[in-house]
Amino acid sequence: MNFEAINCYICLMLYNWQQKDWTNFSYEKATIKDLLAEYLDKTAFLKGKFSMLNESEKTEVSISLMTNEALKTSEIEGEFLLRSDIRSSIRNNLGFNSKKVPVYDLRATGITQMMASVRSDFQKPLTQEALFSWHESMLSYREDMIVGNWRTHEAPMQIVSGAMGRERVHFTAPPSSRVPEMMDVFLNWFNQSTDLESSLRAAIAHLWFESIHPFEDGNGRIGRAISEKALSQGLASPAIFSLSQIIEADKKSYYSALEVAQQSNEITDWLVYFIGVVNKAVEAAKLEINFTVQKGRFYQSYQAQLNERQLKAINRMFEAGVEGFEGGMNARKYVAITGSSRATATRDMQQLATIGAFLQIGGGRSIRYELNLS
Repeated sequence: MNFEAINCYICLMLYNWQQKDWTNFSYEKATIKDLLAEYLDKTAFLKGKFSMLNESEKTEVSISLMTNEALKTSEIEGEFLLRSDIRSSIRNNLGFNSKKVPVYDLRATGITQMMASVRSDFQKPLTQEALFSWHESMLSYREDMIVGNWRTHEAPMQIVSGAMGRERVHFTAPPSSRVPEMMDVFLNWFNQSTDLESSLRAAIAHLWFESIHPFEDGNGRIGRAISEKALSQGLASPAIFSLSQIIEADKKSYYSALEVAQQSNEITDWLVYFIGVVNKAVEAAKLEINFTVQKGRFYQSYQAQLNERQLKAINRMFEAGVEGFEGGMNARKYVAITGSSRATATRDMQQLATIGAFLQIGGGRSIRYELNLS
């Protein structure tokens, strides 16, 4: 293997923003045609399904999907927040709590404040002031950096992985001095491109923004919020699905697709990847709606028959969401959640199975229970 030739190629390689056709993105329309059509079909079905929910169910679906988005967009960046904090903060921001619930994790309040702004102002043009406000909301707790402004440091902004001494540079962003000018061009394009298919526009916007990488930190989260804004504008209503939930499930593919896309302004492969993510997110939202309806029916059927311990355990099981309560409920978990004795736990779960609220799986010492959502 000619390592000298490989090293020479790496040295000569230009990133997308360094190439002559930067911002003149090209792609094969025939390759993405079916994906764009799939998005239109899926979102039309989803909007119809959502419209059939009652107001309480619509609220529950919206909060669940926003919670998933906040959690997963943070996890992509290595921040792991509590679902309860995120959910409470979303309810606070959207005015669903009659009395605001205290949330002490500033990361949770920050990300949900940004998301609430994205949701409420989706029809408004995207501006520098809006991006600065998102950045400040999300990272106001950071005392080690300037928030609410473009990056200004002279050192290269690089995406790097690997141990010290064996780092690999995946991408080098434009110098800070070029950021204001490049962002003006991007914002002008974004606000004048509303005639593009929204999933295509969201994919281009995300790649373009991430390639400029205008902030000191938070670029990934804001970039995904920009995609959500593009999709919401196309739907003429806030998007009721979570892109980050799909991206986080396979972060390796996301970073790999982004790295390859930032080496050329022919972006067909990136569009195939990203629009595919959007379509999967819409499909996942349909499951969320089904789950919400099943949850409502479950409580309507059984809540009057539940004691306080049973209700607490079942609430915890539902908190796991569409994926289900991992491993099912057993006596050990029931005791940990409710603080009851093992004998009481066994008796409570058997009674839940008797009335049909629980489905028994297995037997003997390995007995466990699942919620009956049929």
